[in-house]
Amino acid sequence: MSRDTQEEGVRQVYGEIAPAYEALFPVLHRYEDRVERFLAEAVTPGCRVLDVGCGPGLHTRGLEASVTVVGTDLSPEMLELARRARPGAWHLHSYHQPIPVEWGRFNVALAIGCLDFCEDLPRVLGQLAAALEPGGRMLFTVLERRPGLEGHEAPTRDVQTAGPIVALHLYSFEETVRAVTGAGLLPRAYVHAPGWVHLTEQRTMWFGWWDVERR
Repeated sequence: MSRDTQEEGVRQVYGEIAPAYEALFPVLHRYEDRVERFLAEAVTPGCRVLDVGCGPGLHTRGLEASVTVVGTDLSPEMLELARRARPGAWHLHSYHQPIPVEWGRFNVALAIGCLDFCEDLPRVLGQLAAALEPGGRMLFTVLERRPGLEGHEAPTRDVQTAGPIVALHLYSFEETVRAVTGAGLLPRAYVHAPGWVHLTEQRTMWFGWWDVERR
């Protein structure tokens, strides 16, 4: 599957579910309070936050008004929901492309639940790291490949949605460590924990949750 085909499929899937996404979020996701705890620690008044794969902007919606939020997503429908909920700069952008320099640099970044579709983790993490100020923090997730964990054994798997087929990319712990360190990022914390619920298979998909800092 070409990258353009994959991204068009992801755009279609999330565009179709956008109207119901906020209602479905508590059912489909197993994030507990990990994102909120990270933001409470990392975000300071007046800082700049990059939200990659922001969807309707749920994670950054409650940040105080002095915080500048820049969000990216493939779905125009999701971005429109984000714009309605909070002032900010909301951009149609693929994380496989560099973060434009004119957006400036960021103190904090999120990439939660979106790198499931990332075909080149080292390059993408390098591009996100380049958008961080030195000492900037990022919380990101990847679907973690683990032998013996059903649904997580292969590096890629195709998923049939209500519309197109999309490819998930799963990375081992060791592959993610190499991508993190190669991007000039310092791991601060890691946990293997639930991510989202695959409804058709009635299975929870597990993430590697990474809290990293730009050197």
